[in-house]
Amino acid sequence: MIIESLLDCDLYKITMLRVYFHRFPNVSARFEFKCRTPDIVFTKEMIAEISDEIDNLCSLRFKEDELKWIYDLYYMRERSAGFIEFLRMYKLNRDYIRIEENPFRIYAQGPIFQSSMFEIFVLAIVNEVYYKHSGFSDGTVLKDGLERLDKKIELLKKHPILFADFGTRRRFSKLWQERVMEKLNSQLPRSVFGGSSNMFFAKKYKMPAIGTFAHEFVQLGQALDSVTLASSQKNQFQVWADEYRASLGTCLSDCLGFDYFLKDFDKYFANLFDGVRQDSGDPYECGRKLIEHYKKCKIDPLTKTLCFSDSLNIESAIKLNEYFKDKIKVSFGIGTNITNDVGLPQLNIVFKMTEANKKPVAKLSDTPEKMMCGDLSYVRYLRETIERELSRDKQKQNFV
Repeated sequence: MIIESLLDCDLYKITMLRVYFHRFPNVSARFEFKCRTPDIVFTKEMIAEISDEIDNLCSLRFKEDELKWIYDLYYMRERSAGFIEFLRMYKLNRDYIRIEENPFRIYAQGPIFQSSMFEIFVLAIVNEVYYKHSGFSDGTVLKDGLERLDKKIELLKKHPILFADFGTRRRFSKLWQERVMEKLNSQLPRSVFGGSSNMFFAKKYKMPAIGTFAHEFVQLGQALDSVTLASSQKNQFQVWADEYRASLGTCLSDCLGFDYFLKDFDKYFANLFDGVRQDSGDPYECGRKLIEHYKKCKIDPLTKTLCFSDSLNIESAIKLNEYFKDKIKVSFGIGTNITNDVGLPQLNIVFKMTEANKKPVAKLSDTPEKMMCGDLSYVRYLRETIERELSRDKQKQNFV
């Protein structure tokens, strides 16, 4: 079995799940798998094993010690008694996820508190099954992977940065991720290795669990009848603030483009949130824009944190840290380069929300190839809406 615990997942799935439980219990959503790496073939044997692993996933429940660990997170203690009881009964329903063989497709469709939770598990399963059936195993990559990991650790000792593991979804295997967590946790101080987005390993190694919300949470606002499309992102920021009352204060910046994010991330939110996560586009350009935005809001950027998390490796993170360290507090979320740097080609796979309440939703990333939506007319409409609102905002600023 690949997934043996429902904690073997990113923290933000649970923090978002609480919001869905409290505020969006009747919302439905569709998530779709996509492999962005060209010329990848998933064989019948792979697909059969992926299906078996998902069957196993849907048999799991949270254990009592896992529920206690979740409840003991400081931001979960208030207004979470009902949510913890919900988790005690929680089980993924196999009826809400489908696998098709030709062409290979996976999609989850149903209540958002079900469909959303499949994402990280499915990606971890697909990745591990693919490598296993391609003739690679933990044993064959152990030597090369450990050598690469040791070099990273030595580099981090010479050039310390604050980073967290964000690599569960594209890890080579669960066993390999555990080996990586053991070494990072034992050989680096907490001021360098800040923790992991993976709840299972955070619990096991007594590390901080890292995460707030993902693109899906912002996208959800696009499908709400009570919210205009132009205000959908800002609405979700407010929902998050209302739910967690200034805890979990890292705001994701690239669901509708960084410029539109800055428009919505006004002085109120800039003060309220602890910082921003940058996940697409030019990190240097985004960083400079954010610093200037804080200054316009009369906020000292050195009181806020900018977390970079877009396709980073240790070397690129060190360069970003050197550039920004005296301008704003910086941290890094590093994924594939930490949990799947074993000398093999890496799969670029995602499992993204494409519909909510039977309406299309989209992420308009600052990296265009990250956009994923089946309704191109909706994407055009969304872009037009954003461009119109940005133009209005610019005219307003020029008038003032």
